[in-house]
Amino acid sequence: MGLDRTALATAERHDLADFLETLTPEQWVQPSLCSGWTVRDVVAHLISYEEVGLAGFIGRFARQGFSFGTMNQRRLEEFGSRTPDELVAYVRAHAKPSGPTAVADARIGLTDGLIHHQDIRRALGRPRQVPAERLVPVLGFAMIAPPLPAKRNGQGLRLVATDLDWSHGSGEEVTGPGEALLMAVCGRADALPELTGPGLGALAGRVRATP
Repeated sequence: MGLDRTALATAERHDLADFLETLTPEQWVQPSLCSGWTVRDVVAHLISYEEVGLAGFIGRFARQGFSFGTMNQRRLEEFGSRTPDELVAYVRAHAKPSGPTAVADARIGLTDGLIHHQDIRRALGRPRQVPAERLVPVLGFAMIAPPLPAKRNGQGLRLVATDLDWSHGSGEEVTGPGEALLMAVCGRADALPELTGPGLGALAGRVRATP
């Protein structure tokens, strides 16, 4: 039987909802690792396309000049009035990806959900052990997903996870935990201190230049 990414993405969202229920009101408004976004903003972004549908998503993308950043910000503004309790309930009600996040066998839902879950946890100093069965497929997809900077940041480098059976690319090596590698190549400088290797300087320069 092949990998059921929809089930993995659904489990990731359930885990996120469980974690969000432990947060204080003050933590909801703290900055996340996403520049300019609070924890609450990240949660709203993560689920804001679930009822849009694929056709609606494409239409919005075209109207916003085919800019993911502009579209995401506009959708965040449209979704901005929900309270933390309402957002958690929405995550649970839409745990199974639908619409655009269900595309490519839910690879988008799984990848977006896992990375943004870590954007929140890292910012709040609340680490976790990410299940390997979720992290490995996300690492692979992140390296080819056009909206993410991972392919550009990892170009010419060999990335090697020290806690997983995963590696990618060729060139000067960068090693470390799989979750830290994922977050770093996706532009999160917070993860760089957890990595080592002769290619770390090149990766760090690219990550710190990531918009």
